[in-house]
Amino acid sequence: MSAEENTVAVDRTGGDVHPTRTTREHKKAIFAGALGNAIEFLDWGIYASLAPVFADQFFPEGDAVAAFLSTLAIFAVGFFVRPLGAVVLGAYADRHGRKKALALTVTLMSAGGFVIAVCPTYAHIGVLAPVVLLVARLVQGFSAGGEWPSSVSYIVESAPPRRRAFAGSFQQVSTAAGVLLASLLALVVTSVLNDQQMHAFGWRIAFAVVAALGLTVLWLRARTRETEHFDNAELSGKPHRPVKTLFAEHKLGLLRVVGITVPGTILYYLWITNMPGYASTTTGLSLDQALLANSLAVVVFMLLLPLGGLVSDRFGRRSTFMFFLVGFALFAWPAYRLLEGGGFWTLLLVELIGVVFLVGNSANVAAIYAELFPTSVRTTGTGIPYATTVAVFGGTAPYFTTWLASIGQQDKIWIYVVASVAVGMVTIMTMPDGAKKRALD
Repeated sequence: MSAEENTVAVDRTGGDVHPTRTTREHKKAIFAGALGNAIEFLDWGIYASLAPVFADQFFPEGDAVAAFLSTLAIFAVGFFVRPLGAVVLGAYADRHGRKKALALTVTLMSAGGFVIAVCPTYAHIGVLAPVVLLVARLVQGFSAGGEWPSSVSYIVESAPPRRRAFAGSFQQVSTAAGVLLASLLALVVTSVLNDQQMHAFGWRIAFAVVAALGLTVLWLRARTRETEHFDNAELSGKPHRPVKTLFAEHKLGLLRVVGITVPGTILYYLWITNMPGYASTTTGLSLDQALLANSLAVVVFMLLLPLGGLVSDRFGRRSTFMFFLVGFALFAWPAYRLLEGGGFWTLLLVELIGVVFLVGNSANVAAIYAELFPTSVRTTGTGIPYATTVAVFGGTAPYFTTWLASIGQQDKIWIYVVASVAVGMVTIMTMPDGAKKRALD
């Protein structure tokens, strides 16, 4: 074993930190970092789930379809402001600390949800209603752009040296948990309230609950401490001009984040986000059955993620990520062929196999991203290329595959998948395996 690998980290009190032992303080940091990310995705999921209910509250009466589409357009705008949030809030996290940035992101998210919950309708304030909705969603999209990379930096920096992927996997667990919580909350309010009550005030209750949960996370984050990595970076006197430093000294790292994110975001959106709608549209399977299969697969996915993180910490980032890439390269063609004319159990099988492969990506990425950059630019370096790549490829992947199916070319979807896999393979094979780093820079 090398001298570097024999090095043991030292905490603030001068005591040794075991390279694999997850202490109570580690768990608290992981929970605080991940829970806010779950609330962010809960908020986005609630908006998407309840948009048909409140759409005509913000737009003129008379054309429900136009109101719904306008509401979804405002939802989509939130994706494209994420890169701006990654730039501004990522730089804030690298200058002033992960803890302060995470407090700011969850505050902005809660404020946006509260504004939507109490906003007067179009009938009361006219065109100001959709303007307020748009501003609230822009604030939340801006917040989401800073939340993801800040939580990645905070969680991975707070982890024991040889448990970085394990800790980082909970950031992805929280993403899936937020989506499931959104479905559950929407189910509760729609089950308890009738259609008239939902239209009148039920949707407001859902947004108010999300805002209140955000304040709970803010309280929790206020009780955590800043990461030792950031404190040490400040003490070392490194310049805090993260965006300028990033593009001057870490261009290769930025490109590597893009290369890792392309297959990850395309396949995540295809298997986790779009698969129920795709199966329902192209195979005739009822949407409720497709959603049930998807929900079961997501639960399995969440349970497997920490195990995938442990595998990555034990066997390395490259081998674990290659499992994800090779798995989809081989499975994409038979997966979409199996779906043709398949029923519930076929869809469930396809989804379950897919989420097993996805673990190789999602349990890995937080650690991979964090290990690419030094502490002084870690959040900015992760956030900018990630948010931009997701905005470009995340939203277009479901549209593109659905369009292929609509023109009878669903048997070509595997080519799209393999092309994204090739990008990931070139990237991961030409970069160092961060699991071999005993400590973060």
